[in-house]
Amino acid sequence: FYFAMKAAVLIQRWYRRYMARLEMRRRYTWNIFQSIEYAGEQDQLQLSSFFSFMLDNFTQLSGNGPDLISQLLDPVVDPWLDRETCYNLIHVPESYIGPRLSFPLSVSDTNALLSAFKEQQTLHARYVLQLLYETKKLLKQMPNIVHLSTSYAKEITICGDLHGRLDDLLLIFYKNGLPSAETQYVFNGDFVDRGKKSIEVVILLFAYLLLYPDYMHLNRGNHEDHIMNLRYGFTKEVMLKYKTHGCEILQLFQDVFSLLPLATVIDGKILIVHGGISDQTDLDFLSSIERHKVSAERKALPPFLPLPPHHPRPPLHSALPGHHPSSHLIPACLLPACLTLSMSSRCLSWTRYPLFHLLHLHNMNRNGNRSEECSSSYSTLLCLLQIVDILWSDPKTQDGCSPNTFRGGGCYFGPDVTQKLLLQHGLQLLIRSHECKQEGYELCHDGKVITIFSASNYYEEGSNRGAYVKLGRELVPRFYQYQVSRTTRKLTLTQRVRAAEGSALRALKEKLFAHRAELIAGFQQYDQNNTGCVSVSEWALVLEAVLRLDLPWRTLRPHLTRLARDGSVEYQSCFEDMGPGTPLPQVRGENSPNLAETLFRYRTDIEIIFNIMDKDHSGLISIEEFRHTWRLFSAHLGVDIDDRAIDDLARSIDFNKDGSIDFTEFLEAFRSLYVYCSGLTACPGCTPPLTVPHSSTPVALSGQAV
Repeated sequence: FYFAMKAAVLIQRWYRRYMARLEMRRRYTWNIFQSIEYAGEQDQLQLSSFFSFMLDNFTQLSGNGPDLISQLLDPVVDPWLDRETCYNLIHVPESYIGPRLSFPLSVSDTNALLSAFKEQQTLHARYVLQLLYETKKLLKQMPNIVHLSTSYAKEITICGDLHGRLDDLLLIFYKNGLPSAETQYVFNGDFVDRGKKSIEVVILLFAYLLLYPDYMHLNRGNHEDHIMNLRYGFTKEVMLKYKTHGCEILQLFQDVFSLLPLATVIDGKILIVHGGISDQTDLDFLSSIERHKVSAERKALPPFLPLPPHHPRPPLHSALPGHHPSSHLIPACLLPACLTLSMSSRCLSWTRYPLFHLLHLHNMNRNGNRSEECSSSYSTLLCLLQIVDILWSDPKTQDGCSPNTFRGGGCYFGPDVTQKLLLQHGLQLLIRSHECKQEGYELCHDGKVITIFSASNYYEEGSNRGAYVKLGRELVPRFYQYQVSRTTRKLTLTQRVRAAEGSALRALKEKLFAHRAELIAGFQQYDQNNTGCVSVSEWALVLEAVLRLDLPWRTLRPHLTRLARDGSVEYQSCFEDMGPGTPLPQVRGENSPNLAETLFRYRTDIEIIFNIMDKDHSGLISIEEFRHTWRLFSAHLGVDIDDRAIDDLARSIDFNKDGSIDFTEFLEAFRSLYVYCSGLTACPGCTPPLTVPHSSTPVALSGQAV
């Protein structure tokens, strides 16, 4: 008996240690995924800052700046799209086997959509356009903050981010029931992007909104946005599935997204917003915004705010991305990158305005000494700030409100900020989404803030559960978890953790490679004798300083690098390929990035520029599109370039001479430009090419060289 008990204790101790190590691996895998996701959002905002930089510094024309970028970003749409019944002009062939919708929609129509999407069918463009037109008309009539009551329904179900996961939406409907008078829903934003079925998800949500406008409710998320869609996949998905009428569909989606309500309140006690709040959030002010006019009002924003008397404009370098002199620029918590809010670029020039500009404008408004233009600009700015905060903010455990440094936009709000808002408006609870949680939901701020996330397997198969929350008349939240699973049921817990861990480490290795030059320069500051080794603590300090990812680097060290015999880190081993012992190409020089690193690091940003120039989203830049873009740039920059020179440039990029430029050719042009600019830096007496830090580099190089 004694030996049996001893064996049982040893087995139990081993099992607890094993599960503890497994949990540690699961947690750092999660941290890697989340940190890289937020870093990607920072890159998106930094790309936005390039356009702001270009507007503020490469352009000094009166009032032309925003119009230039607006023309580049706004899709080309045929005039017939303005007609209310333009969809009737689209012929539906007899060979079409998908659902044929009739409006107003009936239950049979939504059932047909469900069946068609389960069978991988695509809804015809004619019906997509008509559905979007009907949705647009309905949303125009809705308030910014929708008020619901549980007295008209047994329960209200709140769902978080779906991100194009159709299987998750279908599973929710299967487990909880289809939308109806008995089963009311609030979907809390981020319906699209990242997933492969964003169109199907958003069409189903809009269809049920039209069928049951009193029982189906949609809040706007930060991904219901034209610029975010360019980077994270929705634009590409639309153009792949609707090659003929994709531009018109995208334009209508853009309009509809701008009309989505901003918040929902249940029984006057539960506030539902996508991101969160800040210490400046004012629900009464949000209710008064004419949100459908905010986009249009951006056209009236002046390219530069009026300067106070005798106050010079800040130096050019102060607007460079990455430069943050607190004396000139607005803190991120006060003025996040508003680009991510907009469907066009009218607010680009607001992203890095000198603080004294806004203070002067604020004082002019407060003292009544203002022009009509200033008053309108100030009002529009306040609207933008309020909306950005509720779309982008995240909760934190400490009191106070601070810039959301990981995302690059919005705020971190503490328990005191939550308590203040709840007391001010007589609320009990804040429900938000915006953050993936391992269990699908999380409570914080003493249970007064609930995060709900409904896209399971968000980062990797088996990485997280999805969840939704139900509220009855007693307003006590009840959580329901699920996980769409095709393969993970066959895997053990260890196998699932191992698979997710491998995927996360590969993504982290790519991040290391993308920042290779900066990392090596940092390591060499500690490696004065060029031994190729630094201490573990120095290695971790450099990684944290360069990558700015809040990760347990010491714990991750065995997966990322090798130790020398003396226990120091061989830092070059960080950059070995995924295959063991296969080195990546060496950097050019000691601490300058090589071609592969540069293109790899900025490939997404280059792709966004390509998509902007590809105005019809065909996947190809025609000579006419190229000419149109560079006419705008040349006029804007005051550079006299005739059409023949522009056409010659386009033909030089068109390597296969098929009359259009695909993305591979566009990327090759950047490669050639990189080599050219690298040659300039090595030429004695030559002026080095302009470089803008972070994600703007290739774009600025391109603009300077051309």
